[in-house]
Order: sequence, then structure tokens, then C-alpha cells
Amino acid sequence: MKSCDAGSPRSWSIFDIAEKEKRLFELEAKTSDPGFWSDQQTAQSVMRQIGALKATVSQWRDIEKSVAGVAEVISIALAENDQSLKTDLHAEIDRIKANFDDIEVQLMLDGPYDDRDAILAIHAGAGGTESQDWAQMLMRMFLRWAERHRMQSDVLDVSPGDEAGIKSATIGIKGNFAYGNLKSEHGVHRLVRLSPFDADHARHTSFALVEVMPEAEARTDLQINPEDIRVDTFRSSGPGGQHMQKSSSAVRITHAPSGLVVSCQSERSQHQNKESALRVLYARLLEIEIVKREAEQAKIKGKRIDAGWGNQIRSYVLHPYKMVKDHRTEYETSNTATVLDGEIDEFINAYLRSKVGEEK
Repeated sequence: MKSCDAGSPRSWSIFDIAEKEKRLFELEAKTSDPGFWSDQQTAQSVMRQIGALKATVSQWRDIEKSVAGVAEVISIALAENDQSLKTDLHAEIDRIKANFDDIEVQLMLDGPYDDRDAILAIHAGAGGTESQDWAQMLMRMFLRWAERHRMQSDVLDVSPGDEAGIKSATIGIKGNFAYGNLKSEHGVHRLVRLSPFDADHARHTSFALVEVMPEAEARTDLQINPEDIRVDTFRSSGPGGQHMQKSSSAVRITHAPSGLVVSCQSERSQHQNKESALRVLYARLLEIEIVKREAEQAKIKGKRIDAGWGNQIRSYVLHPYKMVKDHRTEYETSNTATVLDGEIDEFINAYLRSKVGEEK
């Protein structure tokens, strides 16, 4: 996978660090307003943006200094024909390139919601136990990815499978650019393996749909009229101890205008479940707005990407050979075990690089 040369004009034109510095200055100016903290939610959103921009600008400026320093040393080495100095520089150049590749990916996360937390919804496809087991494998993969990146993950809701696995699950992942990274995982994931549930140990193909939504900020992104929602409570049917069965702590929220229904039963209290359900409802409503905007842009561009069944974004083949391949970027690896253990960064990075230069 090719990347830009560190400090090249192309890199600057794509990532526009000066514009990010300008935006950082504007946001920091807002924090000096006497009424800045009167709206806690908006203030926290601004502070999150400031933190992300500071990290991006600092990383880029550091690598800019490193490149300038190496360029100066190279000039001296060439002028004096110092072979030992030239040799020593190779390691430093490799280090800078590796750092640049990492920073380059981070700088690609400049979408309107990329710095947000993420909510993932995983749905088993047709196929009963096979697909339900596959859905649970995917849930574990994303939870392990979050753990590797030291992000907070919460299982907001789970519908257990009939015999094994899960029918569906909703996960919240909190961390810098969680949505910007995980948006690459939105779509159908396909598994090919020898079935552990088949007495004949035959080869099976299973599908699961992963939805990735940015965490919505109430009052900033959209508003919900309290009269438009109905809150119902019921007894939890999932695991979690006897305390969950003694009272109606599970919550189901119905949003009348859209027809969306969201439930949560993973927390101990009704209040916590209601808050979690509202998080998912806001995220789904925001996703609807995003899809509408993308559909309008697609009409102008003359193309449309369908994430429906039959249009898998990635295949995980465990038999007759081992291979994980992304069908959008053609990136692939034979190390299936590490991928299923949450090491999906190379797939994410390949996807982000493939989107550079596209209209937004």
C-alpha cells in the first residue's frame, strides 16, 4: 500500500494542517466565553474536538521537524561524502516513515463525525446457529479491538442465539476517533469454515451485518420531542443475575415519527437502561440523516454503495485455506487468528487510504 512522502506538498494539500490549527484557535477562543460551561454537553463536545485537534497538529509538527533535521544531515553527509553518516541515517529515515504512515492515517479522519464515539449493531444473517455463532465471533473481535486501543466498550444490548452465539448485539465504544476508524466495518461480513455444529463437519458459509453509527450529541445534532417517544419496561430475559428478573428493569423505547424501536436490558437499573436506549436511538436517528445526505450526494455523483445482503465487504475464510480479504480495497492476510482477535487496523487503514481524494 503506497503512501505519501513525509512532508510532501500532496500530504499538506490533503490534510491542511494550517486549517486545523485555525480551527483549534477558534475552538479555544470559545472556551474563554463566560457562559461556555452553561451547556455541559456542548462544552464537552468542544473540548473533545480541541483534544483531537491538538494531538493531530502536534504529531504533524513533530514529524515536520524530524524530516527537516534529517534533510539537513543528509545534505552534510552528501557534501562531505561521509559513508558512516549515510548508514546511520537509514534507521532514522525508516523510523520517520513509520511514524508518518501512522500519522497519515490519523489525518485522514477528518469527516464531520470521525472524532465521535461509535455504536455498533451486529445482526446474525440467515442460517441459524452458524450465523449466530459468527455474529458472536464478530462481537468479540470488535471488543478485542477496543481493548487493544484502550477504548471503553459497553455491551448495551444482546439477544442470545437459540443454541449458541447471538442473534444481535449493540455495543458502545468510547475513544478518540472510534467512529472514524470503525466506520470501515459497516457492511456484511462473510465467514467460510468447517462447521463445529454440523455432525458431518461440512463446510458452511455464514453472514452477519455490522452497522456502525456515530454517537449523537443531543441538542447539537438533533432534538427529539418527548411526546414522540413511548417508554415501556419489561423484565430482562438475558443473563445477568437474579436481580434482573425481580423487577422490570429492561427498557424499550419507540420513536413514533420514524417507527424505530430500541431496547436495552444489560444494566442493573431501569434508569441506566433508559439512558443506554436513548443513546442508541439518537445514534440511529443521526444515521438516518447521514444516509439521506449521502443518498442526495450519490444522485449527483451518479453512484450508490449498497451495504445490503449479498454485497459483503469482507470474507473470512478458515477452510480450505486461511485468508481474510476486504473486497473494497483488496487488502488481505492469511493470519486469520490475529484478525479475529481484534487486529483489524491494517484493514481500517487500507479503507481510509482508499477514500483519500473522494468528495465529501
